[in-house]
Amino acid sequence: MSKIEIYTSDSCIQCVKAKEFLKLNNIEYIEHNISKNSEARKELIGMGYMSIPVTIIDGQHVLGFDLNRMKSLLNL
Repeated sequence: MSKIEIYTSDSCIQCVKAKEFLKLNNIEYIEHNISKNSEARKELIGMGYMSIPVTIIDGQHVLGFDLNRMKSLLNL
């Protein structure tokens, strides 16, 4: 099973779409909401990102809601 983490915020439409995609495919993930967690925001910036969502699938980073890349990394 893949390890999946996703960095999101409360006001991000693409974040909602990414989470919906994961839920629809019964894929468990760990969410890091930068609106509610300043440590998550620091982690995101530390990785060099200034925008969200950022989804990490088995160590591979996906910036934005890139459906094709997510499907590829998840073998869907």
